[in-house]
Amino acid sequence: MSLTRHLGKGRDLARTAGDHAADMFAPLALIGRGLRHHADWAKARWAATPKDRRGPTLFLLAAAAVGIFLLPHGPLFTVAALMASAAWAGRRPKTPSAPVPDAGDLKLTALYTALTPYLAGPDDLSPLYSLDGQYKNAFADWQFDGEGRLTALEIAYPAYFTDTEPAARARIEQVVQGKAGRAREYRFDWDEESNRLRITALAPLTADIAAQPFVTSPGEIVLGFTDTAGSRRTIPVRQAGVTVQQPPVVWRTGPRSAEPHLLVLGAPGSGTSSLLRSIALQALPTGDLVVIDGAGTGEHACLVNRPGVHTVETSLRGAHAAIEWVAKETERRLIVLNAARHTGATPPEDATRPLWLLLDHPTELSELAHAEGHPDPQDLLEIPLRHGRAARVTVVFAEDIEARERISPTVRATTRAKVVLGSAGQEAVAAALGTAVDIAPAALTPLGRGYARIGAAAPVRLQVPATPDPLDEEAPAHLREAVIALLPHRDTRTEAAAAPAAPPIPPVPPVPAAAPTVGPAEPVEVGAGDPGAIEPTKDAPAVRPRPAW
Repeated sequence: MSLTRHLGKGRDLARTAGDHAADMFAPLALIGRGLRHHADWAKARWAATPKDRRGPTLFLLAAAAVGIFLLPHGPLFTVAALMASAAWAGRRPKTPSAPVPDAGDLKLTALYTALTPYLAGPDDLSPLYSLDGQYKNAFADWQFDGEGRLTALEIAYPAYFTDTEPAARARIEQVVQGKAGRAREYRFDWDEESNRLRITALAPLTADIAAQPFVTSPGEIVLGFTDTAGSRRTIPVRQAGVTVQQPPVVWRTGPRSAEPHLLVLGAPGSGTSSLLRSIALQALPTGDLVVIDGAGTGEHACLVNRPGVHTVETSLRGAHAAIEWVAKETERRLIVLNAARHTGATPPEDATRPLWLLLDHPTELSELAHAEGHPDPQDLLEIPLRHGRAARVTVVFAEDIEARERISPTVRATTRAKVVLGSAGQEAVAAALGTAVDIAPAALTPLGRGYARIGAAAPVRLQVPATPDPLDEEAPAHLREAVIALLPHRDTRTEAAAAPAAPPIPPVPPVPAAAPTVGPAEPVEVGAGDPGAIEPTKDAPAVRPRPAW
């Protein structure tokens, strides 16, 4: 037998012997605790007795002891009674279990303690926040969900707190979000008149809405979806196989729009290219596209050679030529529309058909142009941006939020519809949208989550429809198929994987050759069963002429 097994067996024997010994000497230990308790009681009683009464007390105790000794069986009964009382006094009462602390009470106490350094005043005689204060004096109307997370809270703060300064507000909002949980978005409603702050945890937006035809009026583009507080309008959408009503964020374009151009900013991987694809799919049925892919990543390769797409450029020279053509086309449309308005004639279709210029990360081309000594492509956007509304020309400018300073002042001034995607800081979001946002973003945001501001309206939350690149094999198949279904026509590069395999054509047996006959030519009928026949009744798809750069 090995040494380890000997040691293990010895530990088991020692543990068994200890258990038996504890069971055997348990009565003695009980009586010993009782005697010690009696001795402590007698000592305390003797100490509490005045000195002038200690002599008579000793005399009475001695007389009682002599009387008990003289009684028949007196000492035996005395010892039995002492042991019984010692056993009763030596028993261990059951200690009550410690009460389970309330999770909500602990969270509110931690939040109150964290807010104390920011809301406590050193000269306040009756402070609302102090180190030994109670949160019930400052908090009201708190609510928790079934998982113990804070969903609503009203905080009172002293009147001397600088609630009009954005920096002071940001500190309080950061503390509250850190203690309440950074996995959710929170709306902060500052009531400066009554010195109250109302905090509400917002439910996450729906992120499983795929690209699909949306029910909108002409000239309306669905940027995404928000909550009921951000939009009072709902449209039917297909979600998880059923049709539901969702509140959309609608951007109105056209000659009567007050915000004819859009600026999209976001962190890398936040979904700016997906938003451009969603806009392109909604604009293609009624308009023409010119796409500039400044990053050159091929995010918009699915639009190449599509009906209505004039060009998709990734090079500096091609982008410069495309933007220059859009500028000249804007001038031409203005001339044609003004002439038609003066003569009272109907404007031609090529002047009223919407033209969309989609630019994805064009500042990359601007840096390349500056390095090579060429003109900045952003300088050519002044005419489409300033006169595009009257000419039915819409510009969508998507860029990284960190490259906001490299965007030309003309673009920032004329794009009054703005979208910010990704988990950017509140200061960056406020600078991009032009106003402070009363919603604190979550630490981790899904693809396409952000904020939108149309004109001078208040910013609202936004979730862009899932519009992945159909050429991306890592994207979910059902989302890719939804994008492919919205493209103007099928293209073998993108739809080959989604299209079902054609059934094999059975071999045709050889027909013996017949002797040629001379006679008048007869018309040949094209049969419907001929697999290689072309149906003459169907017109070829109309392809609009592309501009020559």
